[in-house]
Amino acid sequence: MLEKLELIFQRWKTVEGDLSSPDAMTDMKRFAQMNKEYKDLAKIVDQYNVYKNIMSNIESNKEILATEKDEEFREMAKAELDELLVKQDEMEEVIRLMLIPKDPEDSKNAMIEIRGGTGGDEAALFAGDLYRMYIRYCERRGWKTELVDYTEGTAGGYKEIVFSVNAEDAYGNFKYESGVHRVQRVPDTETQGRVHTSAASVVVLPEVDEFDIDLQVSDIRKDLFCASGPGGQSVNTTYSAVRLTHIPTGIVAQCQDQKSQLKNYDKALGVLRSRVYEMELQKHLEETSKRRKTMVATGDRSAKVRTYNYPQGRLTEHRIGLTIYNLTGVMNGDLQEIMEALQFAENAERLKEGTAA
Repeated sequence: MLEKLELIFQRWKTVEGDLSSPDAMTDMKRFAQMNKEYKDLAKIVDQYNVYKNIMSNIESNKEILATEKDEEFREMAKAELDELLVKQDEMEEVIRLMLIPKDPEDSKNAMIEIRGGTGGDEAALFAGDLYRMYIRYCERRGWKTELVDYTEGTAGGYKEIVFSVNAEDAYGNFKYESGVHRVQRVPDTETQGRVHTSAASVVVLPEVDEFDIDLQVSDIRKDLFCASGPGGQSVNTTYSAVRLTHIPTGIVAQCQDQKSQLKNYDKALGVLRSRVYEMELQKHLEETSKRRKTMVATGDRSAKVRTYNYPQGRLTEHRIGLTIYNLTGVMNGDLQEIMEALQFAENAERLKEGTAA
């Protein structure tokens, strides 16, 4: 482990030197990549420095035990050594997890799309519940969210809603949410108290910028239309809403949330860029899921990932067999336990891959 950490430290020093060179910013794409690598390596280097300090203190205390005659001094050194050996084990586990090859997309912002599926009005209402659940989770984390586009359901909720999460590792946290979410509950419209099953699909994309993918303006068709929904007279009567179509792939993105046409264009372009980028990402996810036993890294959006059972107050995460009897808390944004369990399952698979290799 020390050899690997020393190599990382040397790479960090090299990147630090490259970033401070006079010609570093002549290639902005390369500069952005180096800056990201520097920040990622710095997290490991910080832990490496702590680990080196612990190992140095362990050696000092062992030397005291081997040479010191004073019994009281020896007892103090022995007690400190025991504590340091526990810290060494803890640090090695932390560093081992940090050394697992990280998905380069994880650190990006996330673009989240929720669509009501089977179940009509109830599915749209459930899509709205999922949206509120994610927003509350982000509020708990202090993460910024931004509404991009939505289509309201006839009885409330959303037929479709798209929003972004702007935070470090947002995609790394949310990527496991992709898939079909199923709900079992008595709809408000049900007069005989029967439990209905409906579903909504969630797609999580890494938000990418112009350095990640180069979209040619000539390949994009822009259409303008009047925004619908709340927002005041100026939103509903001016051509501020923007729909963009990527002609080579037929992929469409739109935004009508802002009063400014320019702001809507920028947002829509961000969604379009992420959707085009995702085509290549899906190939990677499908290859990854073939290698791993868990469904955590699956590229199959049609997979049923979770069931929310309201009568029993139960949530079941099907990919890892996790059941939680705190559905009210989860719907209020208490998602951390689920996300950590999914990340743990993913890391366990990656560790197995590393051991096998």
